Amino acid sequence: LQLQSNRITGMPTIPRLNDNIHGRSTFVADCGVPSDFDETLECDNCTMCCNINEDCHPQEKTKVQKLGLKGYTEFGAVLLTCFIALCCMVAFLLYITARRKNIGNTGTSEMMTSIKKVDMYALSKIGKDSVYSYFVTDKVCGWFIALATLGIQFGILVFFILASEANLQNDRTDIQFTWHCPRDTDACNNRTDLTDAGWAIYYVLMIAFLSKDMINGSKLIYHSAKITHSFKSRIRYFFGGTCLCSITLFALYVSCCCCVLSCSLFIARSCI
Repeated sequence: LQLQSNRITGMPTIPRLNDNIHGRSTFVADCGVPSDFDETLECDNCTMCCNINEDCHPQEKTKVQKLGLKGYTEFGAVLLTCFIALCCMVAFLLYITARRKNIGNTGTSEMMTSIKKVDMYALSKIGKDSVYSYFVTDKVCGWFIALATLGIQFGILVFFILASEANLQNDRTDIQFTWHCPRDTDACNNRTDLTDAGWAIYYVLMIAFLSKDMINGSKLIYHSAKITHSFKSRIRYFFGGTCLCSITLFALYVSCCCCVLSCSLFIARSCI
């Protein structure tokens, strides 16, 4: 049943057929954006939604929604929470292991020299020119600037996640309608120009730009577990490393969300 480009403002109650058996072209309507109507047509049982440009997109649950979550925003929050909990657990286990081995003696001049070297090492790992370098210092103003920057970065990335939510009736969505449903056939086809080479370039770019921060953040978490450091130093190293890894992981997650639903445009911009 293909009802697209017919200016029908109300959809009949028709049960949705199984997509695995009958395909994605069994019920097509003008329920996509941008719409030809003042209010976008609602069609919960439609298998394919088309917009005013006669471009279409399958209306189906995403992999995240199939897991029982509402969308990419909720999954991102769960992912970030689990990652921070994992960092805490790893740092704690490393600290317990170092304490049992009784590495280092407190109160010696050698230890103080070692601490200064580690402070410089931590600063080099997080980047001397990076605003996150304030996390390995004890300057209150620096911490305020670093936390404000971290909050702004997370806020910007959240906007990208919200735009990637699979809501075909939302004008703010960045989903690319790459399907086409010709009027002389009952089967829709995907016209995306994304190839395996495009995916390969995407993965190379993500690894090249984000792997360094993830590795350096992990090193900071590892050094935060050494018993030769004071408690405040361990907290600074752990917090700085966790923040660096978290924002890197979140940026990678947001990139994947954008790539899944608007892959052609996103990869093209990434290559540029």
